[in-house]
Amino acid sequence: MKASGLQQATGCLLSMKENGGSNVKILITGGNGQLGQEMQHLLDERQIAYQAADVKQLDITNAEQVEQYFAANRPEVVYHCAAYTAVDKAEGEGKKTDELVNAVGTKIIAQACAKYNALLVYISTDYVFDGTRTSGEYLPNDPKGPRNEYGRTKLLGEQAVQQYCDKYYIVRTAWVYGQWGHNFVYTMLNLAKTHDKLTVVSDQVGRPTWTRTLAEFITYLVDNQVAYGVYQCSSDGTCSWYEFACEILKDQPVKVLPVSSDEYPTAAFRPHYSVMHLAKETGFKFPMWKDALHEFMSQIEDK
Repeated sequence: MKASGLQQATGCLLSMKENGGSNVKILITGGNGQLGQEMQHLLDERQIAYQAADVKQLDITNAEQVEQYFAANRPEVVYHCAAYTAVDKAEGEGKKTDELVNAVGTKIIAQACAKYNALLVYISTDYVFDGTRTSGEYLPNDPKGPRNEYGRTKLLGEQAVQQYCDKYYIVRTAWVYGQWGHNFVYTMLNLAKTHDKLTVVSDQVGRPTWTRTLAEFITYLVDNQVAYGVYQCSSDGTCSWYEFACEILKDQPVKVLPVSSDEYPTAAFRPHYSVMHLAKETGFKFPMWKDALHEFMSQIEDK
């Protein structure tokens, strides 16, 4: 073991930026997703060339199409942001798609990266752990035990990356929010417009992650040639979903009340505790979760 189809892919991409800044050929999968769009915004700021593809341009579950794309474009760094993230649907109607995208699709991308000697950056999740702890931090090499389908398929993706690739970064994250796409911050802000009282679970503890922080971290790993392996990225500090919601809505005329997970059942199991160890040994400075949230909210208020 190595260290730890919609259309023909012929360079027709969702987005192709050729504004200089780097001679490395960069591919972003899942270009229309929350992280994929954040990655494009960050690289645009830095005037770094990249190619970004979403499913209409590059179906990662189609091995023939992926092979054709890699043969034609020869990416050297692949930020694999494409994923199926409908956690509750993955338990039922979306189970097949979840497996196809997160496990099979990632395996196909990993095999292509290995064949064409590309560095693969794979985004994973805290859900690969069982979430049964009540304190401490989950270290990258701690035993895995996903308790929902999304976590199971993301772990299969991790294993495929480790099996086929020599050059890889697996980056686990959690509680992701950002400017593009649906997320908890937008949900709370929208609900506050139509409700004077909201209930949010208070017995699930973790670390929120701004997509900007995640994008900066994964590019930091690549740019600084950090040792290949498994890393974990979120904001620093911990909170419950209730505390997170209170901070989001502290300036809104709405009352936020705590409830237990038993009072808010979901199709997929949610860990009660999923605080992951942050990769501070890399030299990257992780912002405190309140600071990151406030900066994000100031940005969306200006728009």
